[in-house]
Amino acid sequence: MSWDNIESRWAWLHASAKQRWKRLSDEELNAIAGKRDKLAASIREAYGLPKDQVELQVMAFESFHADNEATVLR
Repeated sequence: MSWDNIESRWAWLHASAKQRWKRLSDEELNAIAGKRDKLAASIREAYGLPKDQVELQVMAFESFHADNEATVLR
């Protein structure tokens, strides 16, 4: 799944992001609107993590949903 797919499915993935990053409010997640850079910046701000750790988390989120989508499509 490319990030474009995540962005287009953000209404459904919003809950998954909320579960993963509990410190992000619904308002923040709505404002993120599936934008990868906004998600990363919000995670960095909320958790005080370095950029490389945030990137790993965002990549894991993307990979998880790509794997789940592939399973559903089989």
